[in-house]
Amino acid sequence: MIIKESAENYLESILVIKGQKGFVRSIDIANDLGVSKPSVSVAMKNFREEGYITVDNDGNIDLTEKGFEIASRVYERHEVISKALMALGVCQETATEDSCKIEHVISDETFDRIKDFLKSKNIEF
Repeated sequence: MIIKESAENYLESILVIKGQKGFVRSIDIANDLGVSKPSVSVAMKNFREEGYITVDNDGNIDLTEKGFEIASRVYERHEVISKALMALGVCQETATEDSCKIEHVISDETFDRIKDFLKSKNIEF
């Protein structure tokens, strides 16, 4: 399943906000990603049409199974890569920023080896 980096960021944002607040609105996504509300509206329309999200009558946004699959994959990559970078001595702020970039381009093989390495060192992620 190939999806653009910006789309992955939107879906990951929905997942994280839902976990923090219990609900997601367009303004929450705009604030989280630092984008305009009209940009979020366009993205949500496209995601709804593609079957990644649902939006109820009150404007609450939920991930579909298809959207959740992508969001959780990206979020896992983000968390694991952040932990790996911090284990190497990178400060948390830099590790978080760098993992946001790496999570979109890393191969499955490399990611799996990073997870295996962290597990072998008993580093939780």
